[in-house]
This record gives sequence, C-alpha cells and structure tokens, in this order.
Amino acid sequence: MLRKTMIAIAIAATLAACNNNKEPEKANTASASTVTDKASTDKKEKPAVKLLIAPEDTVKITSNAMVSGPVVTGSIQPERKADLRAEVQAIVLQVLKENGDVVKRGDILVKLDETSIRDNLNSAEDNARSAALSLEQADRSLQRLKTLRSSGMASLQALDDAEVKVDAARSELSASRARATNARQQLQRTVVRAPFDGVVSERKVSAGDTASLGKELVKVIDTTSMRFVGNVSADRIAQVKVGQPVSFRVNGYANQEFHGKVTRVDPAANDVTRQVEVLVGFADSNQPKVSGLFAEGNIESTTVDALTLPEGAIVKVGDKSYAWRVAGNKLKKVDLVLGKRDQRSGNVEIRQGLTSGDLVMRSPGSNFKDDQNIEMAVAKVAASTAVHSEGN
Repeated sequence: MLRKTMIAIAIAATLAACNNNKEPEKANTASASTVTDKASTDKKEKPAVKLLIAPEDTVKITSNAMVSGPVVTGSIQPERKADLRAEVQAIVLQVLKENGDVVKRGDILVKLDETSIRDNLNSAEDNARSAALSLEQADRSLQRLKTLRSSGMASLQALDDAEVKVDAARSELSASRARATNARQQLQRTVVRAPFDGVVSERKVSAGDTASLGKELVKVIDTTSMRFVGNVSADRIAQVKVGQPVSFRVNGYANQEFHGKVTRVDPAANDVTRQVEVLVGFADSNQPKVSGLFAEGNIESTTVDALTLPEGAIVKVGDKSYAWRVAGNKLKKVDLVLGKRDQRSGNVEIRQGLTSGDLVMRSPGSNFKDDQNIEMAVAKVAASTAVHSEGN
C-alpha cells in the first residue's frame, strides 16, 4: 500500500514539472510575436527617405547649334615628303641615319662607293686637257698657214684643212668637258643628303647592298606639314566646299579631337571606290607627329538649332529612351524621342519629351522611381561662402 502511494506522488510531481516548463515557452512565444508585430508596425509607419541631389547632379536643357555633314575617312599624311633614290649604280658603303632620326637640310644620309665614278672623272678630265692642247696646237698651225697664205706660200686647200682640224679639236674639247662635268655630278650623287628639315621615316638599304639606278634608299618626311587626306562618298560631295570646318579623331589619339578646314576637293572621283579625295589642313599646331594614322570625322556643312542632351543623361531600354526630369520636389520619368547625334559635342538631339529650361538628372541611377520625393542640396560654393562669413 505504501509503495502505491509513493508511485502516485512521483507521477504527480513529474506532471507538475512539465506544466511549469510549458508556461515559459508560451510566454516567450507571446513576447516574440509582440516584438514582430511592433517592428512591422514601425516599418509601416517609417516615412520614405527623400533623394538629396546637388545642382551639379542636374543639367539644364538648352537650344544649341547642332552640326552635321558628310563623313570623311582617310589618313594623316605629310605635305612635304621625299623618296630618295639612287641616281647612280654603286655599292652602299654607309647608312648614317636610322628610322625616326631628326635630320637637317644637307645632312648626309647614305654614302655610295665612288671608286669607279672617280676613275671616270679623272679620265674625262685627262681627255679634256688633251683636247685643249690639241686645240691650241691646231689653232697655232692655222695662224701660220694664214700668214703663209697672205704671202702666197700656202695653198687654199692647206688653209681649209687647218680650219677643219681646229673645229674638230674644239668639238673634242667641248665633249671632253661635258664628260668631265657629268662624271663630277655623278660623283656628287654618291652622297645622298636630306632635301629639307625633317625625320627619316623609312630606311630601305644597308651597307653592302647594290644600289641600282632608281632603287629606293631612304624616305624623309616633314612632320610639321601634316594634313588629313580623306575620302568622301560621291553622293555627299555636293555638300563639301573649300574652307568648311572639319572635326575629326585620329587613331592613337583617342582622347583628342582635331580641327581643320577643307583646303582642296579633288575634281575627279576614284574609278573603283567612287569616292572623292578631300584635303584637310590642321587649324592649329595641335597635330599628330606620326604619318599614316587612320582618321575619321565630319565636315561641318550644315548647322541648325536644336535641343540637345548629353548622351550619359539618357537611359535606353530596348527601342525606348527616357530621362529623369526634376519637377519641383518630384522626380519624373519622361519618355524621349531622339534625333541625330552631334558629331562635334557628342550630345543627342531631343525632338520630343523635354522643353528648353528643363532640369534633367545628369547621371541617372537604377534606384530612381517615378514621383520620388527629392530635395535640392545647397550649392557647395554658396555653403562655403556662408561658413566663411559666419567665421568672420
């Protein structure tokens, strides 16, 4: 009987302990639920954060002169260039300049072997001296015969023969002198000199090469005489006139825009490409120093007034384009109808969607929302001035 009583007491104690453990769990669950509901309520009641923007974050739409015209493509070429070739046949003894070397007018570039040419010069000069002596002797003989003829001691035939000998000796002297002069000129041509101040652009020979008559030796260009040699499609050539401004970019100078003017329009189109060559001179000293670089630009043949917007302020999604306009204290999403791109400034023509004077976000963000509240920050310059005034 006592044993049964003890078992009943133990069971009752165990049940009481279980009930005590469940009550804190229920209390914790209720507390967590209350905190969650309170956080959710706080989140709903928290006001939306305004977008703070500065004046420099916006750009004002204005009417600008928009330039358009034919596309011109080509390369940068020097106006002054010389392709120096061998004028005599000889062996190349020495090449004194390398590619890229700066040269002055008269500097020696290449030396050719002058041995055989100097021998020819010596021979021609010897012949000239011999012909001069022969002429002198023939002339003395003629003078003697003239004296004898006046005394009746020489025949007319002998006098005629003496005159013929004088003429032949004179002709031989003239021919010998001409050969000597030619040999002297050829001797001078064994030394190739720079025709003007410039830079060696291409070396064609090395010491030991045989320079045949007309063989290319070296090329020299004047880097201060660069110009844009371009081509324009024949169907746009009617819009091109001498003196029109040209804006173009050069391969290798990606961050620079060059300016020039049309100086000449070729009167004939290319038979194969049907393009017309146009020469463009640089407008200032800002020009590349390397020839042969590819260039592309536009001839500014027409100018119209249009509303334009920087390309970075336009958001494009598929075939649609839009911008974010500042309307009071709200941000508005505005659909745009775009026109052509200004080749000179890079801005895009706005045909519909905005009007002159509208403020547009310069760099749109992906988190912008339509009708989003905004607040304009105080300009940095104004704030700095105010702080400075308070300090004084």
